[in-house]
Amino acid sequence: MSDDNTPREHTTIVETGGGGGGGGVLAVVLLIIVVLVLLFLFRDQLGFGKKTEVNIPDKIQVNVN
Repeated sequence: MSDDNTPREHTTIVETGGGGGGGGVLAVVLLIIVVLVLLFLFRDQLGFGKKTEVNIPDKIQVNVN
């Protein structure tokens, strides 16, 4: 029969750091870069590239009767 009172050693291995969890972050960064490039390329069609020109007259004539 075996003795149940003998001490046993337990080893727990915890992996920390080291590659394997960064795929989601990389995907989000690439998605943001692609969206910014597309906004830059199509800014005229989206209305971001319009230049507003305001003409201000040199003189304003006011008639007071």
